[in-house]
Amino acid sequence: VKALKNNEPIEQPIYSFVTHSRTGDHVTVEPKNVLVVEGILVLTNKELLKEFDLKVFVHADSDERLIRRIRRDTQERGRDLSEVLHRYQTTLKPMHQEFIEPSKNEADLIIPNMRQNSVAIDFLTTVIKNSLKKH
Repeated sequence: VKALKNNEPIEQPIYSFVTHSRTGDHVTVEPKNVLVVEGILVLTNKELLKEFDLKVFVHADSDERLIRRIRRDTQERGRDLSEVLHRYQTTLKPMHQEFIEPSKNEADLIIPNMRQNSVAIDFLTTVIKNSLKKH
């Protein structure tokens, strides 16, 4: 993030959700006027938080998160239902409660994850446009 903010391109590692590890391949990311850093753990990293101008937490209902995970992992990643549920119960849910939920406190804005949240999208668009005008 620091390199991109300093107008330097980076080589971003590519992650495989099938193997749960980096592939060894990279993609070049060029610096832009707006940098969006996303990920479920992004607000848990204290050093990274210092680099952000705006921190947004998108809150999804726990039932909705589980349903999306089941669909994605069984349909796109070839996992069976029992494997998905076991991993959710033993690892993902406890880790969400320990790390992700508390990270909401770091956010400047918490947005409910609904199908279409045009108010939040319009708000973020306005904030970003206003920030670009200042620079």
